[in-house]
Amino acid sequence: MKRARAASAAWTAGLVACATAALIGIASFMLHVQRSWHGGAATTGPPAATVPVEHARPAPRSSSSPSSDRPTNEATLDAPALAALDAQVAGLRARHLTVPVAGVRTDALVRSFEAARGDRVHEALDIMADAGTPVVAVEDGTVAKLFTSKAGGLTIYQFDRAETVAYYYAHLQGYAPGLAEGGTLRRGQVIGYVGSTGNANPAAPHLHFAIFLLGPEKRWWEGSAIDPYPVFR
Repeated sequence: MKRARAASAAWTAGLVACATAALIGIASFMLHVQRSWHGGAATTGPPAATVPVEHARPAPRSSSSPSSDRPTNEATLDAPALAALDAQVAGLRARHLTVPVAGVRTDALVRSFEAARGDRVHEALDIMADAGTPVVAVEDGTVAKLFTSKAGGLTIYQFDRAETVAYYYAHLQGYAPGLAEGGTLRRGQVIGYVGSTGNANPAAPHLHFAIFLLGPEKRWWEGSAIDPYPVFR
């Protein structure tokens, strides 16, 4: 009787061990499948929020490819694209924008939109002036963003009142007192001072000024660049 009981107990223990091993094997297989479905790692939540990429030019042109390039030389554009560009420039010229550096006349401006900057183009207008010269708003609008970047230094992004156009002021020495994001701006209002912050040459202080057309998302860091030179001239 004792031998029968011992044999039965051993058989039961063996059965339990086999069942446990089978369960462990099944669990390991399911975990492998789950990891394969999720690219090798379990997902624990939504992806981290994206942060705007620093940029020396006014803004990336496309949300799908922040560093993508379109032709900036007008000679490479087809007739419809040239017509659209002319219409955009004409619309901005009709606003009679104020030159954004106090005391600078339009006939002193020098085109620099397509000037080479390493492997990219400038896409802005450099307005040379002494450090500390007041920088003024080119028209009425709002402060969309006060931003500091390695390339642009102290910068201001201004939206026009309709939020269809953004103006970008970079390399500032400082902001005007009381300037704040969301604040209302008036044409000719002092918003900052010429400097050489960011990657500007300290020996050549200037305002890096850019204009870009906003997309439907109204993102301050994103738009289609327009050459400011013909807008003022």
